[in-house]
Amino acid sequence: MAAKHEMEVEITPDGQVHVHVKGAKGKQCMRYVELFNSIGNIKEQQTTSEYYEPDPGVFITEQTKTRF
Repeated sequence: MAAKHEMEVEITPDGQVHVHVKGAKGKQCMRYVELFNSIGNIKEQQTTSEYYEPDPGVFITEQTKTRF
C-alpha cells in the first residue's frame, strides 16, 4: 500500500503561498514543492524532520564478490 501524502496550502491576504507537505519521507516532498516553483519564486524554504528520514522508495544494497 502506498503512503498517503498530503499538501497543506495557505494563501495569505498579501498573496504569499505557504506549502506544507505531510507524509512524504526524504526528498519526495520536493517533487510537490516543485509544482509551486513553476508558478512563482521560492523566498524561503524550511525542512521538517520528515525530510531527513530515509526515502522508502530508495533501496541501497551492497554486494561484495570474492574470488578464490
